[in-house]
Amino acid sequence: MTDVRLKSYEFRREREASWRELEDLLARAESGGIQSLTPRELFQLPNLYRATVSSLSVARSITLDRNVLLYLEGLAARAYFFVYGARGSLLVGIRRFFGRQFPQAVREARYHILAATFVLFAGIAVGCLLTLSNADWFYTFVGTGLAGGRTPTSTTESLRDVLYDDGGGLLESLYLFATFLFTHNAQIGMLAFALGFALGVPVVLLIFYNGLGIGAFVALYSSRGLTVEFVAWLSIHGTTELLAVLLCGGAGLWLGSAFAFPGRYSRIDNLARQGRKAGVIAIGAVVMLFLAGLLEGFGRQLIHDASLRYLIGSVALAFWLAYFTLSGRESGRGRGE
Repeated sequence: MTDVRLKSYEFRREREASWRELEDLLARAESGGIQSLTPRELFQLPNLYRATVSSLSVARSITLDRNVLLYLEGLAARAYFFVYGARGSLLVGIRRFFGRQFPQAVREARYHILAATFVLFAGIAVGCLLTLSNADWFYTFVGTGLAGGRTPTSTTESLRDVLYDDGGGLLESLYLFATFLFTHNAQIGMLAFALGFALGVPVVLLIFYNGLGIGAFVALYSSRGLTVEFVAWLSIHGTTELLAVLLCGGAGLWLGSAFAFPGRYSRIDNLARQGRKAGVIAIGAVVMLFLAGLLEGFGRQLIHDASLRYLIGSVALAFWLAYFTLSGRESGRGRGE
């Protein structure tokens, strides 16, 4: 018994100073926030935490008294929060997400997103050519709800009116329309993302089918000499909306390739690893779809000049391309990414 007490005394004497130092840092961080610590103290914090965890492991192995064990367990738990837990406010987390995580994940999935883009434009080309050759294909590619009364039997004037309809000038109607479009587009994007678990094949089919519908509309308006007006109508929101859907599709293909080609990891482990990054893309794309819904429900209905519509669509596309190309690169290099 005397030998155990001696070991306990020596153990505490050798390590207690570092415990007290860590406890002091934690008390100050808990009362004044992590920003109250100096750079040197922030550097010391993880070292003191690891030393405390090591002490706790040794204490358990030599069966020290219960009070010491409880003290070390509590100290280690408090330090864990500051070393590995949340380090900033909600605004800091949002800034980190959109400033680094989202664009970096998009760049990492760029080849899958390019593949989704190829599939979409292939669908648009096929849908346009088939509908131009036979107008009945329009009914195959475009559902009744999506058509909104626009069919090959519609007059040219009625098709043109849709492009410049302001919803009766009622902002409430535009708000409801924007909400509906955001919900609809988000469902498409999330479905494209979720279908990636099935090796990505359904993702390709979904994106191609959506391309067929767009191509059918292009053919319909082109047949009435309204190509310029239709593309202007589409561009004000489409550059954001279609890009968001393509990001979701690319994320879905990324999941499919992670499962099909796991490399040195097991399929489940690789799916979990890549799934976290793909999920970042999906979350960011939902925000883009919300912005596209606002553009579609408000801007498109309130702005009737075709040149201005093209300008807004072009500026939006240029912004997204610059954002995904340039954002987060400095942070990534600073972190060794």
